[in-house]
Amino acid sequence: MDERYLERAREFVRNNFVMDAHYDLAMDFDDSRGTGEACVYSARHEGPFLAGGVNCVVSSLFIHSWQLPEMGLRKALDQFSALMSEEREQPDKISLCTSMADVDAANAAGRVGIIVSFEGADPLGADIALLQVFHRIGVRALGLAWSRRNYAADGCSFHPLDEGLKGGLTHFGVELLTEAERLGMLIDISHLNDEGVSDVARFTRRPFIASHSNCRALARSMRNLTDEQIKMVAENGGAVGMNGCSFAVADKDSKDVRADDLFAHIDHIVRLVGDDFVGLGLDICDRLADIHKSPPSIESRDTLKDHGEIILLAAVLFENGYSDERAGKILGGNFRRVYQEVIG
Repeated sequence: MDERYLERAREFVRNNFVMDAHYDLAMDFDDSRGTGEACVYSARHEGPFLAGGVNCVVSSLFIHSWQLPEMGLRKALDQFSALMSEEREQPDKISLCTSMADVDAANAAGRVGIIVSFEGADPLGADIALLQVFHRIGVRALGLAWSRRNYAADGCSFHPLDEGLKGGLTHFGVELLTEAERLGMLIDISHLNDEGVSDVARFTRRPFIASHSNCRALARSMRNLTDEQIKMVAENGGAVGMNGCSFAVADKDSKDVRADDLFAHIDHIVRLVGDDFVGLGLDICDRLADIHKSPPSIESRDTLKDHGEIILLAAVLFENGYSDERAGKILGGNFRRVYQEVIG
């Protein structure tokens, strides 16, 4: 990589809005604080965030399959509580935000804004009334399913499985989508199966996103979106977040996947629907798995090892002739627009 592009990228992220639409930050905070750690953000995340110029992160509430059904609600609340504790301990560094206006205020004070999202509706069980409770405490986006079945929808598997007939959104799932939109929560289709994606496009009345899904035309994983699904997102005014996990980036040995391969997904979407509908949803996992000594759910590695390496992706954009305006949309502007339209 030419150092000129890297220096341009470093300067760019220092002076432009950068947003990652998917990171398991709350899970890391909860796991780490459960073993006695404090100020986890400062110890582990602040350095990479500063290096990558990160202004806003969407933190998922993620529940492991082994914690369901009994612990789903409890773990979601534990993770939100961990976010609150981290904010209380480091009020000059991070802020929980429920609007883009909150994010702007946090950034003006030198803090990173954190928006909270469900990665699957599992904590709600079949109780739609709980959604307004989570909205009241600050959750602003709803991923309807992770890669498994719940009361709302079927998730998509990472690889072929022996299973029965698949379904799209259930009646409860449609009601949940409608209630989320009434509350002003953003719908996220990442991890939904194809049937569910079509149902969201059918029933939604607001822009929706795929927070961390790439292009199936370039990497065959069912976790990625078809060109037709990408068009659905764009036609509804949403955005697709680029997932850095190697299985979602390229059909080759994970150790050979590079930022250039991730750029190919960005470029594919730009050529397909334009530059207003693609952003970052990096789903950085390796560092967290290493810290907590947890085995990965699939054989994969992160294309960007931490948020500091956003500059590598920005440099690739510039190397391939992307303007500052286009880079600004992709690195944060597009997701900023969608979140502002839906949650305020």
